[in-house]
Formats: sequence, C-alpha cells, structure tokens
Amino acid sequence: MMKKNTNLYRIPEKKEPVKDQKNKNALLYYAGFFAIVSSSGYAQVVNSGDVKIAPSTIMAVYMDYENAPTGDFVNDGNLYIFQNWKNDGLVTYTDSQNGSTFFNGSDDQFIEGTQVSNFKNTFFENVSSLVPFHLSGKIAVGGNSEFKKGVVLAGDYGGKVIFREKATHTLTSDLSFVDGQVEKDGLAAFEFPVGAGNYFRPSYHAAGTNEGDIYTTQYFNKNSNLIHSHDQRDEKILEINKNEYWEITKDQGANKIILSLTMDNRTTPAEYFNESDTYQVVITRWDSASGKWINEGGDISAPLAGKPYEKLLTAQVSGYGLFTMALVKKPTPEPEDVVIYNAISPNDDGLNDSFVIKGIDRFPDNQVEIYNRWGVKVYDAKSYNETDNMFRGYSDGRATIKRGDKLPTGTYFYILKYNTGNKVKERTGYLYINNQ
Repeated sequence: MMKKNTNLYRIPEKKEPVKDQKNKNALLYYAGFFAIVSSSGYAQVVNSGDVKIAPSTIMAVYMDYENAPTGDFVNDGNLYIFQNWKNDGLVTYTDSQNGSTFFNGSDDQFIEGTQVSNFKNTFFENVSSLVPFHLSGKIAVGGNSEFKKGVVLAGDYGGKVIFREKATHTLTSDLSFVDGQVEKDGLAAFEFPVGAGNYFRPSYHAAGTNEGDIYTTQYFNKNSNLIHSHDQRDEKILEINKNEYWEITKDQGANKIILSLTMDNRTTPAEYFNESDTYQVVITRWDSASGKWINEGGDISAPLAGKPYEKLLTAQVSGYGLFTMALVKKPTPEPEDVVIYNAISPNDDGLNDSFVIKGIDRFPDNQVEIYNRWGVKVYDAKSYNETDNMFRGYSDGRATIKRGDKLPTGTYFYILKYNTGNKVKERTGYLYINNQ
C-alpha cells in the first residue's frame, strides 16, 4: 500500500551516533530539529540501523518512512509523520513521560508493517478526507491517543490499535475514531474508541482483576442476522436490532465483564429508546454453545450530556462474541420483597443521604456492587442493611477510586444479589448521585 517512489534515502546500519551533520540521511541520534526532505519534494526513507529521538527533540518526516527488519527506532521526543509509515523492525520508547508521534497530513496516509509500532502518545489529525488513515499494521499506545480529525480505518485491512494498561484516548467523536479492531490490555476500565462509517459507537468495559487480561472490540453498522440468524433466539426475545452489533473477544483472561453498549438514534431503532408495558430492552449475545441469541439482561441509563450518542445499555454479561440489543417480554411482576430507591444526595441534610434498599434487612445474605459509567467498581459490600452498612456516596477504596473520596455527581450502575431462602435473586439498575 505504501507508494513507490523513485527517490530512495537509506539510513545505513550503524550502532553508534553519527557526528557528521552534513550527512543528514545517516543521522541516528539528534538533539535538535531534524527534517527529512528531498530535492524533488518527494522521496522514501528506509532505516536499517538505529534512530533515537531524544526528549524535547523534533523529527519531521515529509515522505514515506520505512523501518526495516534490522531497524531500531526509539522515540522519546516528538515525531511528525506527514506521509506513509511502515514498520518491519523495532519501534518503541524508553522514557516514561515523553514520546509523541503525530500523524498529520493533507493526503491519505497508509500505516503498515509486520511489527507492532509501540508509541507512547499518538495524535491523529488529517484534513484530506473523512477517512484519511488506512491501518493495515498494528499500533500500540502506552500513554494517550488524541483523535482530533480523521477516522482510522483498520477493519478493511486487518489492522489493529492496541491500548496498553492505563492507556487512554481523548477527543474521540464522529470525526475521529477507529473503524476496526481495538485491543485493550490490562485490568483498567475502558471506553473502546470504535465506530463505523460516520458514527462513533464505543462500548464500555468494566475494570478486570488481572493485569494480563486482553479484550478486543469492533463495532459494525450492519445486520448481525447475516452472520447468525435472528430466528435462532431465546423464546422470550421478541426482536433483535437489525442495524448494528459489536464483536467482543476475550483474548486472555477469565472475567465476566460489566458491558455497556451505546445507544444512538441515528443507528439504534427508535423503539429501543422507549420501553413499553409489554417489553423491555436488553443486551443479547450469540451463544455458540446453545446455538441461539440469549438474553443477557440490561438497564438503560438516563440521557448523557455532551456525547454523540444518547444513552447506555448496561449488563453483567456471561460470555463473549457478538452483542447487540433486543426487545424481550417483560416478566410477570413478582411481589416486591425489597424496594430500591435509586437516587441519593449525600449532603448530610438528613434527606436521601444514603442508598436505601427497603426490606433488605430481612435478607442479610446479600451483596451490593456499584460501578461508575466507566465500569470502575466504586463500592462493594456484603450484608448490606438499612442502618450501619449503607452506601453514602463515597468510594470504599477497593478500586481505582481512592478510599474516602466523595464520588462526583452522575449516573452509576448497581447490582444487588440477595438470598431469600428459596433462591438467589438479582436486581440491577441505575443510581443517580447528586452532590451539587
């Protein structure tokens, strides 16, 4: 895919710094500004030796760049790539704080190679088209990836964007995301920056328990019936979303995940936004063992401000594979043995200061878990009651939220499990915390 050029500049194999600044094409270590250009205005650079960009150093590449199998490329500074990038060697960084790679341009850019390009931070900004980045290789991000302008198309080429443990992303929107596979390594909760076409449609995964966990997600603005027939479904499922689905794989790990799917009125059917007296909206998953679509349950959040999508549909799912939304028959209501009040305002005024579950004292064999929007567990308690063991809007310190921190205003997701003596019941839903 990389364009072929008549002008070819090659960085020779060498394992020590080059001091002759006149031979810029042989430059391996540099402490100032380095721009590679050609007299004809366009060329290709091939590195088969060592390149190291030191902190506070800028290297700008105005032509196709290829890191050969023998090439070692270390970026602890600032690398600007204005054309195509190919990596068949080692691309990495050594500085824990520095190292940024900027994919900028006014022409489409092809990012390819047989080896993973390991970057600390990445920046995507290209104004040539809606989909200017064509990824057939693999990029790994250790810090942050800023999606400013331009969709990264990976699905058509078999490419992948990998986020290491604690890696993040910013500025994702309908204008910039990954159309293809995104992998997340580690246990941190994560919003997968995936979408398709003109739609940013992330999924949210809760925090895991093992740093070795690896999950991969891709969003499809297509009908999943083309892969697994919607006729093969649980008898209580009335209808399955024909417009979209997510494919989520567990590449490594053993966790059940708290999964949230985004709901967008441009792709999600209108009836999925308004539950009726006869049906409710749930997450459905294709279950290979039973050969049918099954009901994973789910609860719909309140409208989300400042997002390109409207709501989240959340459930603790029992497996992996293809996910979408479904309408299911509402079960016949059982007599309520507990009453859940799903809003608190912990301001110590004596009104709604805690999460009240009326009647839970009759079922001491119980557990309450509360998660934030990102799937991070902020509270976990057994033998929850109505007096001295209650959630009062503070983190219990068993997750990434610091113990004793007052939780911000927002919508949270709860899971209640309790033993009635005859069976273990589970209730889920959204809890609103108002700290204003």
